[in-house]
Order: sequence, then structure tokens, then C-alpha cells
Amino acid sequence: MFTADVGAGSFRLREAARADLPAVVQLLADDALGAGREAAQDMAPYELALDAINADPAHVLVVGELVPHGETAGAVVATFQLSYLPGISRHGAWRSQIEGVRVADAMRGQGLGKLMVGWAIAESRRRGCTLMQLTTHHSRAAAQRFYGQLGFEASHIGMKLAL
Repeated sequence: MFTADVGAGSFRLREAARADLPAVVQLLADDALGAGREAAQDMAPYELALDAINADPAHVLVVGELVPHGETAGAVVATFQLSYLPGISRHGAWRSQIEGVRVADAMRGQGLGKLMVGWAIAESRRRGCTLMQLTTHHSRAAAQRFYGQLGFEASHIGMKLAL
């Protein structure tokens, strides 16, 4: 999908595999909000979700792998999900939605998030999307600053209903 040279080796984006799920869940659970939502003890729901994502070309779960120089594989240090959504509004425009964006705590501040979101934006444009949307919890001030620096605007109030 994408590879960039970084100080410790190469940062490679690729589609997530089933074997990546424990690392993905750990990344999702690596803050106060995620810790209360994720449970790595039972991987079955995550496996079912990955199967559904992989079965639909409108969705992709991506992992970012840090591959040391001279190696062919490395540790999963980042993840996100990208979805492509058709719509009637905006003259029938397609939009993409990026969610679950996470970078391992030890790797933050090295530009990996910018590389990931930049790839997702380029891929969304390539797929004909005219808008990318995301939500981030109101308590995640650093994430809001990050997305603002990438050009995202807080244009709407997001609401959710737990079912």
C-alpha cells in the first residue's frame, strides 16, 4: 500500500491480517476511553468484524508496521479503518470516513499519523471521494489539534446513540 523511510527503518501501511488483531486491539485500548471499550480476552468479535471488513471493498482496516532496516517485517505500531460511503447530498458525492486512528504511545510525535492520514486522503481522492470525515471524542484535545493541522475543520456536532 505505502512505505516511507523513517529513522528506525521503514514505516509500511498494509491491510490488516487476522494475526494483527491483538496488536490492533491493544492500540485501540491504549487510552482511558479505549480501555473501557475494548477487551482482548475474546478475539472472536474482532475476527468477525475483520471478516466483514475484508468482504466489502468499501472498507479497509489498515495497520502501520515499523520494519527495521534489513528486515522484511516488523511490529504493528499504528492502525486505522477507512470506509467509502456513497451519498445523495453534494450532488451524489462519495465521501470517506477514517476512524480508529491510533499510533503506539512510544511512536507518537514522529510523523506516523501524518503519513497515515495523508495516505488515506490520497487514496480517498483516488477513489473519487470529495470529502473525508471523522469523529474524535471531545476529550481528545491533542487529536483535535492534530486533525486541525492537517486541514480538517470542526464543522459539525457529532452525536451517537448506543444501541
